[in-house]
Amino acid sequence: MARQQKEVRDLQEGAYVMIDDTPCVINSYSTAKPGKHGSAKARVEAKGVFDGKKRSLSQPVDAKIWVPIIERKQGQVVSVDGSDMQLMDLETYETITMRIPDGEDPTPDENIEYLELDNQRKIV
Repeated sequence: MARQQKEVRDLQEGAYVMIDDTPCVINSYSTAKPGKHGSAKARVEAKGVFDGKKRSLSQPVDAKIWVPIIERKQGQVVSVDGSDMQLMDLETYETITMRIPDGEDPTPDENIEYLELDNQRKIV
């Protein structure tokens, strides 16, 4: 899995972070002032990129945390078959079968943006 380490203080809303070995997008980030016996703490509320579950994290701001490197790619719809579609990556010309998300109605020859991390993919 492509990832890098950052300090918690460097995180921002809208960025990605690994919580419970799951890539998540940060919804809210807040810090508490240092107390009498400790350092400042950060509280991160996030939502799983691929599963949609809410997760939270509370760490000192100088702690190290893993940040996933999620690639944003372009693809073209080749065919649509029921709840699945064939998508061709526009860089590598690789053909991928993906589930059609609820509320989407892709048509052949339509260009679509999607996120990829290892073998997990999601249409944006």
